[in-house]
Amino acid sequence: MAVEHTRPTGSEPEYVSERFTATAEQEGSRLDAAVATWTGLSRSAAAQLCAEERVSFRGRPAPKSHRVGAAETYTVQVPVPEDPHRIAAQHVPDLRLVHVNPGYVVIDKPAGVAAHPSPGWKGPTVAGALAGAGITIATSGAPERQGIVHRLDVGTSGLMVVARDENAYTVLKRAFKERTVTKVYHTVVQGIPDPLKGTIDAPIGRHPGHEWRFAVLQDGRRSVTHYEVLEAFGRASLVEVHLETGRTHQIRVHFNALQHPCCGDLTYGADPALSAGLGLTRQWLHATRLGFTSPDTGEDVEYTSPYPADLAYAVETLREGGPQL
Repeated sequence: MAVEHTRPTGSEPEYVSERFTATAEQEGSRLDAAVATWTGLSRSAAAQLCAEERVSFRGRPAPKSHRVGAAETYTVQVPVPEDPHRIAAQHVPDLRLVHVNPGYVVIDKPAGVAAHPSPGWKGPTVAGALAGAGITIATSGAPERQGIVHRLDVGTSGLMVVARDENAYTVLKRAFKERTVTKVYHTVVQGIPDPLKGTIDAPIGRHPGHEWRFAVLQDGRRSVTHYEVLEAFGRASLVEVHLETGRTHQIRVHFNALQHPCCGDLTYGADPALSAGLGLTRQWLHATRLGFTSPDTGEDVEYTSPYPADLAYAVETLREGGPQL
């Protein structure tokens, strides 16, 4: 079998040209069915290749309805699966550059943006946005998350720091590991936590019944969340959170375990009616303050982020006595 790579142009997918020979059992089959068998693609994807003239017989494009003959050889341009870890430069208009210097960049991440590429995620990423803005980052770390020293959930907005050189990566990674970084979040949770100020010390692990969820589990990793209610609205409360540890989904899991889930967080028990009344399409959770020792100067630095429009609207609705459910 001969294989030849074609060069991709712009954002078009890459294709590999492969030759396939029909078997006796395939004689009389429609070409799109045969192509699906040869390539492992779906029947509709195989038909699309025929429509794009990417399937040829004797040097000429063949339609999907063409009947295959035994021992006939066909050339098919097969799409190469996209690397789920590839960082593609992209423009993310709502991502704000808070501070940029040679060692690191602090960004204000909007909801709907992942920290880095991962299997199954097709949306924008912080790494891709920085590449699109012409901002180079450190090469340390796994290829798809070079320079990333901590993450925010896709649905969580707010402050992130990304290392731009190797010294900053080492220093910041150590600071997060040793918990010397100030990480302050604001969240709106359902109801009013009791007590109004406290600590949630409950281990977190991957949920045994849900691949993408986490839960408080006896054999989970130690997870500590400190919180204080800033405003109580009756059906919901604005809460300030300080993280002592940084587990995946930690705030969301801990407040769900308290039976005060983050408003808008349907994954972790939020009331859909209240979420809709507040205009929320994601969890009300925002990384509002981030402080650390600068890898460049050794001085303590701190950055703040205001609430984005959707979260501010939800708080104002609660302050005005809404929503009317």
